[in-house]
Amino acid sequence: MRANNPRSVFSFAMTSLARYVFLLFVLISLAVVALTESSRGADEQERQPQKLDGREGRDLLLREFRPRPMLRVAEHQLHRSRFPSVDIHTHPSARLRGSAEALTDFVSAMDGNNIAVCVSLDGRLGAELAEHLAYLKPYENRFVVFANIDWQGTGEDDRPETWSVNQSGFVRQTVEALREARRQGAVGLKIFKGFGLTVKNVDGSLLQIDDRRLDPIWQTCGELKLPILIHTADPASFFEPIDQFNERWAELQNYPEWSFAGSEFPRRDELLAARNRVIKRHPNTKFIGAHVANSSEDLSVLGGWLEEFPNLYVDIAARISELGRQPYTARAFFEKYQDRILFGTDGPRPARLMYYWRFLETYDEYFPYADLPVPPKGFWRIYGIGLSDDVLRKVYHQNACRLIPEINEKWERATSKARSMQK
Repeated sequence: MRANNPRSVFSFAMTSLARYVFLLFVLISLAVVALTESSRGADEQERQPQKLDGREGRDLLLREFRPRPMLRVAEHQLHRSRFPSVDIHTHPSARLRGSAEALTDFVSAMDGNNIAVCVSLDGRLGAELAEHLAYLKPYENRFVVFANIDWQGTGEDDRPETWSVNQSGFVRQTVEALREARRQGAVGLKIFKGFGLTVKNVDGSLLQIDDRRLDPIWQTCGELKLPILIHTADPASFFEPIDQFNERWAELQNYPEWSFAGSEFPRRDELLAARNRVIKRHPNTKFIGAHVANSSEDLSVLGGWLEEFPNLYVDIAARISELGRQPYTARAFFEKYQDRILFGTDGPRPARLMYYWRFLETYDEYFPYADLPVPPKGFWRIYGIGLSDDVLRKVYHQNACRLIPEINEKWERATSKARSMQK
């Protein structure tokens, strides 16, 4: 009869209902938590940037672009120049960081690539020239050295009035230093690209390349038979805004300090015109326009300069990327001006030498111009220009040997030694 007690039945029913409500509450809470977490995950996924890898229909970041050409054409992997060569444009001190071991390795690479002589452009003047000559002395028969002018000296960066170039007697002292450099063994003078872009007068304005106060320097080089290898301006794209129209956008994004598009810099054509006025004023001085005289994008303009200035030569250092994308024009240019073009690389960069041999000696199509997975200058490939043996000999060594007798002496010595070792 106790079990049928209405109060007991009611109490039991209420307890069961409470358990059911509690269980239902728990289930609803878990569902709410799950939905909240799912929504939060979706929100976080939305907030996270989409992976721009080009896969599954996604967009692709330019820096991740790695196209694999499907083109199948003849390839000739050359590992040495056809004739013993002279590299007119190298920086062993800067690139090898003064390492004796690295220098030995580089000379081994020269042997392997059939490079008889290299021109070091890192000579400086005075005690620094002597130091550089001592660095190269173990292989002195394989190198000649160009001196450099230090425009700033010990002056403070932000006080051009303290720079060497702005001190009384600078030109006279430089002339005397060049005479001493010649006695020490320097065979040329290298002018770096800061001349015209960063070297300043006392008032902070840029020193003009054709400033007549400097004429005694250029004249003295002519008297001493010191060719001047001059780097003026830079590629045309470096003077254009870094925007979607700039073909070297990626390179300039990586190295924004290479851009000279700002109003604080002269225009490229102004710099080149000033350099040309110096060349014209000093017909007895030989000038070598570094990097195809920085007109590799317009060989017709460069041809005009070569016609006007018989004392102008050019090297091809670090410009096969430009020359190789215009193979018909470049080949005609090499044929026409074969006596005025010098082989150079801007090395030491042994891994890139094979691309020079392939560009100059073969008719290969659409191949890389550098040993990097991402093209360092522009997103294109190049073509070979297949020069004749007569032109190759001139570009590889005859022009340099004729221009600088000391190179000829060392080239003869190096090649005769190589021939004797082959017998």
